[in-house]
Amino acid sequence: MAMLVTGGARSGKSSFAEKLAARLGEQGIYIATSRVWDEEMAERIALHRQNRDQGGFRWTTMEEPMELPGRLRQLAKEAYELERMEGKPPVILVDCLTLWLTNVLMEAEEREKSESADKARDWLNEQVNELAAAVKEYIYPLILVTNEVGDGIVPAYPLGRRFRDEAGRLNQRMAALSDKVFLVTAGIPVELKALQFRWESL
Repeated sequence: MAMLVTGGARSGKSSFAEKLAARLGEQGIYIATSRVWDEEMAERIALHRQNRDQGGFRWTTMEEPMELPGRLRQLAKEAYELERMEGKPPVILVDCLTLWLTNVLMEAEEREKSESADKARDWLNEQVNELAAAVKEYIYPLILVTNEVGDGIVPAYPLGRRFRDEAGRLNQRMAALSDKVFLVTAGIPVELKALQFRWESL
């Protein structure tokens, strides 16, 4: 059962996702997709972890910057075994999809240097397809955090425009697979699927 939480930078989406996880389960697995590129990023990650530890909800943190589909499939097997033994599987929170996409896109850019652009693009699409399949197969509580990146100015460089387009497509795909989609703005969450326009209503 997937839920997507989206919003802009500093919108409150991660805080909301953590509170949502605490309502859905007794413990959680936090899958961090970020890579530590510099000291400032390391400080951000440490602060996020400290805030989670002080929240009163028991988290196990896993770092998975690239192999997210495989990690979800592994956790699905573990959750099944736990449920079979009458335990309650932990809530999985992935934070965030756009950082995972950044890592995958950077790898695709590197592959373009040694392979053809078409092969690199096919590899990127394969990664996204694998993630979509893993999310669709996951039947336990799963919260996916992502960013809205298409509401600002058009990026001035090709990789930035490519990232914006890929992120928009990824968000649409994950939203279609999710039971609930929350947009968080200024700390206020709104569940979009409850407000969704229905063509049959015309």
